[in-house]
Amino acid sequence: MQVSVAHHPPNTAVLVLRGSLDIDTAPALKANLGRLVERPAPRVVVDVSGLDFCDSMGVGVLVTAHGRAMERGGWVRLAAPSGFLRRLFDTLGLTDYLPMFPDVEKAIKTD
Repeated sequence: MQVSVAHHPPNTAVLVLRGSLDIDTAPALKANLGRLVERPAPRVVVDVSGLDFCDSMGVGVLVTAHGRAMERGGWVRLAAPSGFLRRLFDTLGLTDYLPMFPDVEKAIKTD
C-alpha cells in the first residue's frame, strides 16, 4: 500500500491510500494516522479511492483513528469509497459512525 499526506485549508490533512489495506499494511496506516490524530482538533480526510482491498485490520485502524480524533474535538472522514468499501462498512454497521463522502472536496467542506 502507498500512503501520501497533503495538507489543505482549513487545517485539514488528506491521507491518500493506494493498493491493499490489510494485516501487512495496516501498521503503516496506523502510524501515519496516529501522528495526524494526536494534533488538537484533528481534521483528517482519508482518500480511499485507490484502495482495491480492505480487511478487518484496516477497518479497525480507520475506526480507532476516528475515535481518537473525536476525543480531541476532531474527526476522520473517508472520501471516495468504492462500492465494496461502502458495503463492508454498511455490513459492519459503521456507516453512521465513520462518515463517508463522494470526494475529498466534499469531505473537507462539510461541517
